[in-house]
Amino acid sequence: MLLLDSASLYYRAYFALPESLMAPDGTPINAVRGFVDTVTALARDRHPEQIVACWDDDWRPQWRVDLVPSYKTHRVLDVATGTESGAELSAVEEVPDTLAPQVDILRELLPLVGIPVVGAPDAEADDVIATLCVEATSDIASGDRDLLQLVDDSTTVLFTGGTSASRGGQPWQVFTPEAVQEKYGVSPAHYADLAILRGDPSDGLPGVKGIGEKTAVSLIQAFGGIEEILTAARGDSVGRPMTPAVRAKLLQDQEEIPRLDRVVRLRPRPNVDPPQRMAADTDRALAFAERWGVRRSVERLLAATD
Repeated sequence: MLLLDSASLYYRAYFALPESLMAPDGTPINAVRGFVDTVTALARDRHPEQIVACWDDDWRPQWRVDLVPSYKTHRVLDVATGTESGAELSAVEEVPDTLAPQVDILRELLPLVGIPVVGAPDAEADDVIATLCVEATSDIASGDRDLLQLVDDSTTVLFTGGTSASRGGQPWQVFTPEAVQEKYGVSPAHYADLAILRGDPSDGLPGVKGIGEKTAVSLIQAFGGIEEILTAARGDSVGRPMTPAVRAKLLQDQEEIPRLDRVVRLRPRPNVDPPQRMAADTDRALAFAERWGVRRSVERLLAATD
């Protein structure tokens, strides 16, 4: 399977291509065009038997916020809901005005070209991907490094960095287990441990105060995963990388680390339904694409996935 981290791909396409790309009615379609062209390039290169668009049915699940209140707070837009007399603030994802309609267009287009959209309650696309990749040999297309923790002998991440990938070109970086180890100094099995220790400002995850990436890698190489590192911190290990200062930082945050672990570490979720194989409805897909000014892109995608 080719598993698409849909939000990652359409955000990247939106910022890579100009809003001067418009549908006949003047609606910007830069994200739609870039998304479709990227999937076409991936399909031509990887020849998947099935493509699945993994969707954020809940981009910021409450269970993650309960564990780490800072989770994705920088992406939150507070909006007033209810009547004027009973108005209250509700947190929604801050999405550019000209991107939001394009997300709806993609959501309608993808099933027409034979790509099922799969999401689940209280789950992000990452959770869907973590569930589906255990079912089959998989390529994961994403610009989110958190998914590197899923890489193994049967799962590869195609990291869609750079603008040329959003224009339908290829320099996505292929992450195998060996490539993850070479670039980050830890195996994919320990990538979540690395993220927990160093934190991730892009997701509002604090990490362990005072522990940067270099120290985190050294700790993992010396002791193993989070549990082994905390056991060493509580014991008698002395010397690098478990210096007194590092030990003090770990022990200071030892109550928070398990909560970070539950937020960061991706596990299969029982409420994700397996994707159904579906055939493209070519006539409807092309009519829909014509309406939104992306017919040529959709024709190429249909040809690549025939």
